[in-house]
Amino acid sequence: MQLMSTLTAITIRPELLENQDYILQQALAKAKIKPAAVKDWRIRKRSIDARNKPVKLQLQIEIWQQDEQRKPLNRFEPKEVSTAPKIAIIGAGPAGLYAALRAIEAGLKPIVFERGKDVRERRRDLAKINKEQLVNPESNYCFGEGGAGTYSDGKLYTRSKKRGNVLKGLEWLVHFGADEDILVDAHPHIGTNKLPKVISAMREAIIAAGGEVHFNAKLTDLRIENKVLKGIEINKQQRYAFDEVVLATGHSARDIFYLLHEKGVKIEAKPFALGVRAEHQQEVINYIQYHGETDNPYLRPAAYSLVEQVDGMGVYSFCMCPGGIIAPCATQQEEVVTNGWSPSKRNNPYANSGIVVSVEPKDLPNYTPDDPFVSLNFQKEVERACWIAGGKTQQVPAQRMTDFVNGRISNDFPKTSYQPGIVSADLNKVLPKLIANRLRKAFVLFNKKMPGYLSKDAVLHAPESRTSSPVSIPRNAETLEHIEVRGLYPCGEGAGYAGGIMSAAIDGINCVDAIAKKYQVV
Repeated sequence: MQLMSTLTAITIRPELLENQDYILQQALAKAKIKPAAVKDWRIRKRSIDARNKPVKLQLQIEIWQQDEQRKPLNRFEPKEVSTAPKIAIIGAGPAGLYAALRAIEAGLKPIVFERGKDVRERRRDLAKINKEQLVNPESNYCFGEGGAGTYSDGKLYTRSKKRGNVLKGLEWLVHFGADEDILVDAHPHIGTNKLPKVISAMREAIIAAGGEVHFNAKLTDLRIENKVLKGIEINKQQRYAFDEVVLATGHSARDIFYLLHEKGVKIEAKPFALGVRAEHQQEVINYIQYHGETDNPYLRPAAYSLVEQVDGMGVYSFCMCPGGIIAPCATQQEEVVTNGWSPSKRNNPYANSGIVVSVEPKDLPNYTPDDPFVSLNFQKEVERACWIAGGKTQQVPAQRMTDFVNGRISNDFPKTSYQPGIVSADLNKVLPKLIANRLRKAFVLFNKKMPGYLSKDAVLHAPESRTSSPVSIPRNAETLEHIEVRGLYPCGEGAGYAGGIMSAAIDGINCVDAIAKKYQVV
């Protein structure tokens, strides 16, 4: 038997997706394969083609003939590691969890330290943000088991195919309980309601293999001697000796950046993006994207992707959530931050997306080449300004999109999915000019691509500011260790090497691959 197959592409109407006989018939005709020769087949990729009316589905079909064998899914294959060499992993987001799983696969013992709570206990703190507007700085939408993506959507789409094995990362999610649809959809998505179970299963597998996972365990110091990492301190109390530490703390762990700077560990300011979160009625986006074809029950809630160059800076949509909800994602009390998420069915009446402006450190007012915090400070200033404009609560300043473009205060609003509430403000005055001026122009340009997008019923919530880390932690391209400190592996979004769940997960695997190579294990 040979591990090979035939791939062919077909286009069908959405309502025919459940008609397996029809799909196979069309695929065999296209591939010129006789039905009697077929051993097995599957839909390998699925995407919506909404460029013209009627809307269609594009399918990539994989067919195995009688002398061919289907390759099995990548399964997580643990080793017993309770007495194996130990590595520390700081953070239990996707980078940290995948680093721990890869360590077990390689025969290393991961000890994971997570500053926040486990994935279920986090829910109480999220409820407090939404209902009581109280921010727990250690347990919130950004900090806790599963990281920022667990309760802010669980989108798995990544363009970073060159960074590692994306398929392996997705197949591991299926191994731990995710639906196999994530292997098929062009823009795979688990959903905030389903992802916690997958995260819990990963943790249980780590512990069952002999690894350790510690919650409420915050990194408070690093012991470095002669540019070599020797150990860590947790909660200003416990000290541990480690030769290898994977630093996977996420894009919002500002205290880690300050700690590294204080310890003389080189960090750098990096480009990031900042703007607003725009919310429309989902039926409006469906109407625009599906050319008025809104009565087809087989069409999923529509998404969109927009990008323009405005006055030398990119303005683009970020983390678009069909059928979604806007969430409060502050990590300190005196700031506000928005993000979005969707349940697995994406069946809420709202569509929201970050609309953000790319910012280079050199574009910022207080830029100096040797200041690693110039981007971070800008981010903090905007979040605090929005907190003040929102009434010094977790309410956020908001404005109808047309009012923002025309420079008018909004006197009233349609309903919003943002639970803490919104306060009318002129975002042209709240946001820095380099952001606001470009956003105004971008909305006009977006409306040319999507007529009806620029609408008085669309509401802007400010700010969308945690698109990526404003600081990078430089590392050696070959060893993946910090460029100056041996044994320290900057990893994932917080270090500047990922931009979402899957790219962070892949980077966690890559960092442990580098450690495994050092230990001469696989």
